[in-house]
Amino acid sequence: MNKNLFLFFYFLTFLFFSCKKQDDDVPRKSTGKINTISVVIDDQLWNGIIGDSIRNKFASPVEGLSTEEPQFDINQYPINVMEGFVTKSRTIIVIKQGEENNFTIKKNQYAAPQNVIHITGKTLSDLLSIIEKRSPQIIKIIQDGEIKAHQLLLNDSLVDPTAIQQQFNLSLKIPKKYSYVLKNKSFVWLKSEFPSGSTSLLITQLPIDIINSEDNVLHKAIKVHDSIGDLYIRGKDPASSLYIDKSYPLYLSQITLDGKPAYETKGTWRLKDSFMFGAFVNYLIIDSKNNRIIYLDGFCYVPSRERRDYMHELESIIKGVKINSFLFSERYSKKSIKID
Repeated sequence: MNKNLFLFFYFLTFLFFSCKKQDDDVPRKSTGKINTISVVIDDQLWNGIIGDSIRNKFASPVEGLSTEEPQFDINQYPINVMEGFVTKSRTIIVIKQGEENNFTIKKNQYAAPQNVIHITGKTLSDLLSIIEKRSPQIIKIIQDGEIKAHQLLLNDSLVDPTAIQQQFNLSLKIPKKYSYVLKNKSFVWLKSEFPSGSTSLLITQLPIDIINSEDNVLHKAIKVHDSIGDLYIRGKDPASSLYIDKSYPLYLSQITLDGKPAYETKGTWRLKDSFMFGAFVNYLIIDSKNNRIIYLDGFCYVPSRERRDYMHELESIIKGVKINSFLFSERYSKKSIKID
């Protein structure tokens, strides 16, 4: 009896410590607002040329917005407070002087998902050199991480994807706050309205031959956008249509979405004969297997608030696209889109 009792308590103790070890092995969940980074650096460095370099690199204006907004919000903390809530930040950049020059990126060091970037330099000049050289890499890592984090936030309540899957044979995780404004056999417009404005998503597909390797892609992207705006997007006045305002800078990038080459264009839209304007981002995804170009566009109208995070939401939705493999059936009119 005593032996059985001993074995019973031994089993309970073993089970307790095994569970505790499993709990210890599970990283904490990272926290923080979207597009916010924690920079851990002593005040002396932060208030000098190193801090200036960090702010110039990571708080530079977002491309495609008509007014200047920082790419990331920066929270600065001294090295001696590298504990507690700071270590739960999704992105942490630790900068200090040391005995050797070093640059490392640690995944999920204190929480998950998380990137902790460590930069050490023997001198101020060494620190500046590392920051200058590594900033593009760091920014890309942060951008990818923030897109994934935003996509997770959007997953709680989604529009039924069946209709879009059947119509375009692709999947998009679109939050339920979006509703259909216009839907026909070749085009979809979804909009989310709120007291200070709205965000919109456009989905259509085009013949693959509208773009070739010798084209001026930015010119073609503008033509496609404005043609779609002229066909489908109207203000209160039926004569007012959506077009790209070329008086603002335009940004074209060649990227990959769901393993397929794509062109990303960012800039400012305007409604003809109206005071309405805002930011847009659109994608021409080359689906050569199905002899088509998928066109995805996101734009916002938020006249009294900053637009960065609204556009980031649209970008996060679109970059989560999954293109299904299927035998293509034409669902567009070659005469509809005027790009010549």
